[in-house]
Amino acid sequence: MAKECHKQFSVKTQSIFEDSPISLDKWLVAVWLVVNCKNGISSYEIMRDLKVTQKTAWFMLHRIRLALKAGNWSKMGGEDSGPIEVDETFFGPDPRKMHNDRRLKMKKALFAGSKATVMGFLDRDARQVRAKVIPNVKRETLQAEILRQIEQKSTVYTDQGVGYDSLAAKDFVHETVNHTKEYVRGQVHTQGLDNFWSLLKRSLSGTYVAVEPFHLDRYVDEQAFRYNNRATKDNPLTDADRFALAISQIAGKRLTYVELTGKVGGTCEEPF
Repeated sequence: MAKECHKQFSVKTQSIFEDSPISLDKWLVAVWLVVNCKNGISSYEIMRDLKVTQKTAWFMLHRIRLALKAGNWSKMGGEDSGPIEVDETFFGPDPRKMHNDRRLKMKKALFAGSKATVMGFLDRDARQVRAKVIPNVKRETLQAEILRQIEQKSTVYTDQGVGYDSLAAKDFVHETVNHTKEYVRGQVHTQGLDNFWSLLKRSLSGTYVAVEPFHLDRYVDEQAFRYNNRATKDNPLTDADRFALAISQIAGKRLTYVELTGKVGGTCEEPF
C-alpha cells in the first residue's frame, strides 16, 4: 500500500496487466508468443498453453496488442529521404455470399461497405511500415492521411487510384504504377506494402479467422510491430529483443473488458 495515497499497488499497476488475476509468468509467456509467432497466435492456442479459459486468453491478447501499438507518429520521409510506398487494401467477407441481415449489420459497423479498408505507408529506407483502418477510399480521406503521415517534398509511390490524384500539387514527388499493365516500373512499385498485406491477411484468415470491425486496428498494430521488428542484416533482432521491446511499452496502457467489448460508446457487432 502506498503511504501517500493509501491505495493498493503492485508491479502490474498502470500497465496492461493491471487488475488481472492472471499471474505474471503466464502474461510474459503470452507476450513472448504474440511477438514471435509470425502469423500470430489464436486465443485457443493461448488457452491450451497457459491453462486459462478462451475468453480470458482473448482478453489477454487484446491487451497485449494495445501495448504493441506504435507510440512514435512523427512524419515519415522528407526531401533527402528514400521513397514512401502508399497503398490500401480491404478486409472482410464477400458481400455476395452473405445473408442480407448480416450484410446490413456489417455496413452499419463499418460506416461504408461490407469490407473494412486499411491504409498503409512503407518507408523503404527505414524499412518501417505504418497502417491504420480508414472509413473510406475517398480522395479527401486518402490525401488527408498522406499529409498527416508524410513530410512534404517526399517521394511517394502509389498505384493509379484516383484518390491519389494531385499529390504533386501538394508538394510531393509523386510517381504511379498502372496495375492494369504492370506491377513494377524500375523502382516505382508498392511491392513492399503488398508483402505486408499478405502477412496481415495470412494472420487474419489463417489464425484469427473472425475479426470484428472495431477490433481490426489492434490486429493491424500487432502485425506492424512484428514487421517493423523483424530480423534483418542491418538490424539482427532476436526473439528476446522483440520481447524486451514489447515489455518496455506496457506502461501507462489500460484496456478494460467493458471497453473491449464495445459496451462503452457503442455496441458490439458481428465479426467478419
